[in-house]
Amino acid sequence: MDPGPRRRQYLRSISRAAAVLMILASSMVAAPSAVAAPPQVQALPSPLRFVSNLDLECFKTQPFTPPLPTTIVTRHLNPALAHLPAELTPLGPREQLCVPVAKNNVIPPDDVIEFIRFVDLSCYRTTGQAVNFPLVITHLNPQLGHIPPKNVRITVPVQLCVPVVKNGVFPPLEVRRLVSFIDLKCYVELPTTSLHVAFILSHLNRVLAHLPRHQADVTFNRQLCVPVQKNNQPIPADVINIIRWIDLEKYDIATPPLPAPVTLTLNHLNPLLANLPTETVTITAATHLLLPVAKNHLIPPV
Repeated sequence: MDPGPRRRQYLRSISRAAAVLMILASSMVAAPSAVAAPPQVQALPSPLRFVSNLDLECFKTQPFTPPLPTTIVTRHLNPALAHLPAELTPLGPREQLCVPVAKNNVIPPDDVIEFIRFVDLSCYRTTGQAVNFPLVITHLNPQLGHIPPKNVRITVPVQLCVPVVKNGVFPPLEVRRLVSFIDLKCYVELPTTSLHVAFILSHLNRVLAHLPRHQADVTFNRQLCVPVQKNNQPIPADVINIIRWIDLEKYDIATPPLPAPVTLTLNHLNPLLANLPTETVTITAATHLLLPVAKNHLIPPV
């Protein structure tokens, strides 16, 4: 029996609705695979890959004395100096700003550069007891692999370099977790001998990426900057496994002045100093280059 036009129209409507529901259902089933994966967290690089690619160019700054706590206690993190006692480390006027650079257009590997480009250190004058400790220094960067190890002696501490950010450009959280604990105590290093090399330097941090590449003639070693912990501050185990290997040797360099003075704002990254006010700094010419080294043949883990 013919159901009639209205009945047929009703059945066609039901069929179309069922088809639409089936399409929607299949889309919903497939949806989970189409959802974008959460952004991947940048994995920490190995200590050797991070440290061996870490080069910092240091600019002289106008003096600025922050309203710091009256005492900061520093403890050595590197195994070669871990036996030295903790020491009160007063912070005086700011003297330098050290920023990440690449040498001869050799850019750090992808798994390293996102960390290195955010290593900005503000260096303050300090004092302390002479340690007069002998060390064997070996260059870690492959571009200086031909330089033989040398015997040096570190004497008195003269600077404490602490992590900062420039112009409010903060690193991603996983990068900040590492760089915010990089505190380096710099000792006078003797004897001084000229490295007699020249590099073309280019800036890695995006705030200064507009500055031109420039030549740096590297001469005499002046300081050895070694990793320390401030006020027994807790540091995550995977982070301390990297920063305890950051040993940087400071050399005099001759470079052309910047095309024009650059004025920056600085904010402290380390939680111990994060409540300090914003600083203003103007840089004009670089005076030193920090190069990665190992002490007493203790090479960072691969």
